Amino acid sequence: MATVNVYLTFNGNCEEAFNFYKSAFGGEFTYIGKYGEMPEQEGMPLLSDEDKKRVMHVGFPISKETILMGADNMKENEKDTTFGNNFSIIITANSKEEADRFFNKLSEGGQVWMPMKEEFWGDYFGMFADKFGVNWMISYEMRKY
Repeated sequence: MATVNVYLTFNGNCEEAFNFYKSAFGGEFTYIGKYGEMPEQEGMPLLSDEDKKRVMHVGFPISKETILMGADNMKENEKDTTFGNNFSIIITANSKEEADRFFNKLSEGGQVWMPMKEEFWGDYFGMFADKFGVNWMISYEMRKY
């Protein structure tokens, strides 16, 4: 069965927020990476020094079943974040086929931001808003951290 978690979006203070959550729950991050660590990608604009320092992804287990995840927007996209609506539901599928099935069905009539594809960090991943405006991320972990 797939797992469901929450993905939070911040405007430059993701690491601060997750350190706060870590102080409340205890434990360690499974991963924290910055935009500046990403390899260059075709069609991706050059990052500012400020954006390079922002969190691209952080994972923080709060229980055996639940991982709180998050990232910062890049500076130019901060206006797109409305706090109170700055989260996505992330489904971690058990196979690429299951990920495709979830993605294709849930994105019907919605707005796809990132089609499903193998990403540099080792996951098969896509993002969209469904026809009701709910933000979704679909992932299949091809590489275990």
